Amino acid sequence: MDFDRLSAGALEYNLYRFRKSKTLFRGPRPDLSRRFCACFGSTETFGKFVPDPFPDRLSRALKLPVANFSSVNGGVEMVLKDPSILLAANEAAVNVVAMTGAHNLSNRYYTVHPRRNDRFLYPSKMLMTIYHDVDFSDIHYTRHLLATLAAADIVKFGLVIEELKQAWLARMKTLLSMMEGRIVLLWMADHAPGPATLDLGLESLFGDPLFIDQDMMDHLSPSVTRVVEVISDNETLAQGQKDMVFSSTEAEAAASMPNAAMHQLAANTLAPVLEELL
Repeated sequence: MDFDRLSAGALEYNLYRFRKSKTLFRGPRPDLSRRFCACFGSTETFGKFVPDPFPDRLSRALKLPVANFSSVNGGVEMVLKDPSILLAANEAAVNVVAMTGAHNLSNRYYTVHPRRNDRFLYPSKMLMTIYHDVDFSDIHYTRHLLATLAAADIVKFGLVIEELKQAWLARMKTLLSMMEGRIVLLWMADHAPGPATLDLGLESLFGDPLFIDQDMMDHLSPSVTRVVEVISDNETLAQGQKDMVFSSTEAEAAASMPNAAMHQLAANTLAPVLEELL
């Protein structure tokens, strides 16, 4: 689903560019002239459809600026290719790095847009050789690409998923090694990270962060200060779309995003951890 376009509808995101970055981040622009924390992630951390995403709630709880360096459909690829926010990460007292899906990054099989990481640009010669019967000309998004590959040949699809996992893990290790200071690795989802699965059917394309399992989290944990899991509970789910802001045409998209109660749960869970690290 395309969440790239920010509707001109109901919610004002106060988008701005940070220093020399080409990416639009959610405002208001933070004051980084004093001690601050920073959050990195994708659409969930950005807080699509939520007036107060968890970085803003954290800022109020900690009484410190918390920069939200997340973008709609951005991923680890976007952060690694943005010197401006990498520099800010080294200036932050604590960095919160939210898990993003393994599908939105360039790898040996395909290339994505450097900022809008959900945009599929072109396949590699290797992918075209393996999937010689697939027409890639009308595919523009990574999930569409993966659904097409899974439907065409489920055995070959397993090779692609394994490559995505390995590429994501290598890229995340690189990112974490480039961040100075304390790092909190955040899992924010409606389920706990599960074991690596051999079932790579079409059902594996549902549920974010896509393709990330407990083994991958365990590989990253030595590189961070703390690992925090925020998993929606029955009370959070029962809140539905309360306090979310969206147009009638965005209802389906909003239903797939963390709701306002989930953002409050994330802030409540993260605040004492960050207070301890500051």
